[in-house]
Amino acid sequence: MSKPSSGASRQPRVESPGGEGRIDPFYPIVDSAAWVARLVGAGARFIQLRIKDKDEAWAARETRQALSACARCGAALVVNDHWRIAIDEGSAWVHLGQGDLDHADVGAIRKAGLKLGVSTHDDAELETALRAAPDYIALGPIFPTTLKSMRFAPQGIAKLTEWKRRIGNIPLVAIGGIKLEHAGEIFAAGADSIAVVSDVTQNAEPDARVRAWLQYQPEAA
Repeated sequence: MSKPSSGASRQPRVESPGGEGRIDPFYPIVDSAAWVARLVGAGARFIQLRIKDKDEAWAARETRQALSACARCGAALVVNDHWRIAIDEGSAWVHLGQGDLDHADVGAIRKAGLKLGVSTHDDAELETALRAAPDYIALGPIFPTTLKSMRFAPQGIAKLTEWKRRIGNIPLVAIGGIKLEHAGEIFAAGADSIAVVSDVTQNAEPDARVRAWLQYQPEAA
């Protein structure tokens, strides 16, 4: 377990700029504080830090730096997996995959005032996620992705409509192989937000791509 930070180092919690019951339509996911700082500098206001295969001390440092960058810009940081670090460092959000959800103390997360996002891929996982009363539910992968090995086949856009019908007012995040060119049909199918990884981080001009995403208006889809 990570050691609690001193009160002086904690950042003020920044909620989603979407307001109560909403999250930002553009939701980039990156793997370092440097990427967080770059993308919030380009205008992103709801961003996930997903650190894998690093020790707790590394993850805590990166989270602290990412939270500082977000606080300067009025952005909200979602900490992936490391829920204890999210609590200790003062994040307002944590995201858990199904495996992480099995071992996390959801009561402690809620007691600390954090909001919770949960990944889903099939009916059983959706039922598990709903029992945790999440603040958003993610469905993926919508399209094929090479970023990580997935035991689930691509869900397809139609699945978004089904998931949104089942979860009602809970925000729905679409993730997996999505590019800006897909945004219209993704939002039209029922997604409230699109999680974006390679379309930004592997783009030749990441800052310009962020600005293009931010200029897109879901209402026009």
